[in-house]
Amino acid sequence: MRRLGIRANADQPDQAATAYAFGARGIGLCRTEHMFFGEQRIPIVQRMILAESEADRRSALDELLPLQREDFYGVFTAMRGQPVTIRLIDPPLHEFLPKREELMVEIARAEAHGRTDGLDEKRALLRRVEQLHEFNPMMGHRGVRLAISYPEITEMQARAILEAACRLAKEGVRVIPEIMIPLVGHVGEFRDQKAVIDRVAAETITTAGVKVKYLVGTMIEIPRSVLVAGAIAADADFFSFGTNDLTQMAFGFSRDDIGKFLKDYQERGILTRDPFESIDTEGVGALVRIGVERGRGARPKLKIGVCGEHGGDPASIDFFEDVGLDYVSASPFRVPTARLAAAQAALARK
Repeated sequence: MRRLGIRANADQPDQAATAYAFGARGIGLCRTEHMFFGEQRIPIVQRMILAESEADRRSALDELLPLQREDFYGVFTAMRGQPVTIRLIDPPLHEFLPKREELMVEIARAEAHGRTDGLDEKRALLRRVEQLHEFNPMMGHRGVRLAISYPEITEMQARAILEAACRLAKEGVRVIPEIMIPLVGHVGEFRDQKAVIDRVAAETITTAGVKVKYLVGTMIEIPRSVLVAGAIAADADFFSFGTNDLTQMAFGFSRDDIGKFLKDYQERGILTRDPFESIDTEGVGALVRIGVERGRGARPKLKIGVCGEHGGDPASIDFFEDVGLDYVSASPFRVPTARLAAAQAALARK
């Protein structure tokens, strides 16, 4: 009975398989940075971050390329031809490095005991950690901003995605990758990165000698991107609302720290529910409506979904049905709830 499509947030092939088994027909958010945290991969990622030149950075990225390609091949295979939205790397680079305080303790202990093995490397790592330190990393050098500074990262990820898709196309499996650029707030940012992706895609598809369709879109998670949604939609194939960050930036609440005062707000009747669990329809919801209206005003058939955790909340799903989104995406184990809620929302309007 439902109208809304149901996708899942999944980063690994096993998660994608679980989501498919629960009834998800597509992935609405594949977070590529989660693929970098493997024990064998962290040293390569750290070498990329510590690189002093683009050539050294590309050398490390060349090692990551086949690993990413296999990741995407596995996810595409598990989804059996259903759409997969892949978000390019989003968090600040310092998240891939050891904590500053831990490094300082290690260096101090080594110096105190006269151990010099690996000490120079640890000192270099500490210097880089200090260089990358940000006072507000959630609003710092991450997402599209990081990709503009280091476009070679986008090149590697786009190549890995398209090579995996081309491999499956040769095997007779239909795949439509949806490449999502995160944290866009200005249409110039989107155009800059889309040009990189399109160039790499053209090279990869020509080399493979197969036809593969792909989409390039963005995550709408910054209030400014809502206001300029029409300009972005002129170049974007799809929107996906990242309602976690959109809520954080709209309220000015830290998602990690709201627990310190949420109870006080609820006791005083200021908030009835945690806005990170169930969407604030009056404020954040109004931003979603504006983004949908302006996006489709520029491109009427623009595909629009939501990939924040609100995608698994029944009350939020009812709101998304009303707004006219195409799909919601939730964590794999919330897919059955999302399917039921979407059907109930559709029936309520009949």
